[in-house]
Amino acid sequence: MFDPSSRYYNLETVKQEVTGADGKPRVIAYKRRRFIPPADGQTTLVEHTVTQGERLDNITARFLGDPLQFWRVCDANITLDPDELTDETGRTIKITLPQF
Repeated sequence: MFDPSSRYYNLETVKQEVTGADGKPRVIAYKRRRFIPPADGQTTLVEHTVTQGERLDNITARFLGDPLQFWRVCDANITLDPDELTDETGRTIKITLPQF
């Protein structure tokens, strides 16, 4: 369902049986909610100071080699909103080594 590099890949899939509008049972499958993992224990690769116009996907590509791994930088900085990390020029963000 999800690519192995996705933040949702390792989440448990849960199934629940419900009764549909036609009165017949049907199964709904969904992923459990994902929480930001604790930042302790992560190894900081570099602390980067954001410059004007930078985007998180470009920063992630430069340091981790894959712009789609931006969520790892969000996790390391304990935020859900990627734009929050680059909205302010001069902000320092942590880039940590990926944990698998």
